[in-house]
Amino acid sequence: MPDDEQKKTSDDKFLPEAIAARVDKIGLETEADRVAREEEQKLFARRKQQKKGGLEAAASKRLAKIGETAVKRPTSVQGTAADPLLDRLGLARKWIEQHRASFAGVLTVVAFAAAALGGWAYWQDKRQDDASVLLGRAFADDHGHLASKGDGDDEGATRQLYPTFRSASDRREAALAKYRQLQTKYPGTGAAILARLEEGALLLDTGDAKGALVAYEDAKNSSLAQADPEVRGRALEGIGFAHELLATRDEAAKDKHLDDALSVYRKLQTVDADGFKELGLYHEARVSAEKGDKAKALELLKEANKRVSEPGTKRPFAYLQFALEDRLRELDPGALPPKAARPVGGGAGANLEDNPKLQELIRQLQQQQQQKSQGSEPAPGPRPAPGTSP
Repeated sequence: MPDDEQKKTSDDKFLPEAIAARVDKIGLETEADRVAREEEQKLFARRKQQKKGGLEAAASKRLAKIGETAVKRPTSVQGTAADPLLDRLGLARKWIEQHRASFAGVLTVVAFAAAALGGWAYWQDKRQDDASVLLGRAFADDHGHLASKGDGDDEGATRQLYPTFRSASDRREAALAKYRQLQTKYPGTGAAILARLEEGALLLDTGDAKGALVAYEDAKNSSLAQADPEVRGRALEGIGFAHELLATRDEAAKDKHLDDALSVYRKLQTVDADGFKELGLYHEARVSAEKGDKAKALELLKEANKRVSEPGTKRPFAYLQFALEDRLRELDPGALPPKAARPVGGGAGANLEDNPKLQELIRQLQQQQQQKSQGSEPAPGPRPAPGTSP
């Protein structure tokens, strides 16, 4: 194309008419463009109507659900769920509210049970008190006075505490009756066990060795003896006495009964209470001497005497030191210095010998020696009072 024509054509493009024609042509679309546009619109509509799938759909559903659900504020129980105690208290309160009638019934049962327990405890206390009162009456009979023509009023205060009997037999029967009544009426009480212990001592006084043995065995096997070493010690001593008394009644089985007594007195030495070690040694020495083993008896007596003579040693059995010294001098006159003569005009020795309880013990020992020389063997040793050491 010549240069003039090209320049003319280029100039024509910038003419207003050419520019307007091109602008009008821009707003028009071809048939192919229209069809493509409609297909795109249909495809967009179909996609919009379809449900979303996969993770996108699940996430959309959850977000929609969260948006529709009302928010629950945490309660006081939920807010403290980390504390197990408060959590359980909350559950308990909830249960009580749901089972109000049942809970009221439980409270009623608990109240009745508490009342019953309180009544039982009151009954037990009253039962123990009544048993103790009866034991005191039996003890008073057991240590009652014997009537004599020369009785005066100088012991009026003492006689108000203890009744008076015409004979030792009457006194013993009255005490036995009360001890047995106590055991029947209040079995299992501590007072009943002590009454059984005292019954054994009275049976020994009457010479009923077998009955005494059973009574002392019952006392030894009781719950009180297991808890109180002194009760156990007294029961063991009584069993030993019963075996010694049986040895005097059954000559054929004498050695067996004495061996049984020795075995019991060795157990007596193991009782965990002051004085029973020395008391067991003393009784073992007596029986060893009875069996003819003088050397063993002296050995045991010296050991026991050394123990009770040590400074600061507790002496729950007041008579034991005097009994040990007398038996030592009897078996070996040179084992101890001679007895000191009674001081004239008072002093420590006079005070000891003026002690009425000590005089009574000495009198009983002398009486036993006298009866033994006449051929009648009494129950060995003085009998202790109930609830005290022998």
